[in-house]
Amino acid sequence: MTKAKSTGEKATATAESALENGAEALKAGLEKALKNYDAMLGFGKETAEACVKSATVAGKRVESLNNELYSYSRQSIDDAIAATKAVMGSKSVHEAFEFQTDFAKSAFESYVGQLSRVSEMVTEATKETYAPLKGRMQAWLDVVQTSRVD
Repeated sequence: MTKAKSTGEKATATAESALENGAEALKAGLEKALKNYDAMLGFGKETAEACVKSATVAGKRVESLNNELYSYSRQSIDDAIAATKAVMGSKSVHEAFEFQTDFAKSAFESYVGQLSRVSEMVTEATKETYAPLKGRMQAWLDVVQTSRVD
């Protein structure tokens, strides 16, 4: 009977040990899962904030671009009206031709300058809009890397 009692005690001790180890493993697994869940929530929140920043910058830049194009268009119309008045008020065909030539030259130079300005504005806007999103892919890789099951 002592042998049976000893075997029973060993089986009970083994079962208790397995139960304790299982509970500890479950607790560690749950803690890791909660930590990973928190990391995913943090990533999601930071990504949403980056998207909002990016959209805000894009909106401001589109507004600036719109204002720039409106100002240029308004100035071009005013210049065309002034040139038309000058041509109509000229005293000779030669003088009208000179006014028209000067206007065409200045309008072309203005147009080329405006294209350059708009190109710079779009490039700058693209960089500033992308900047908040720039590190999100690396952040995602970091989250995945830290949440890997070893």
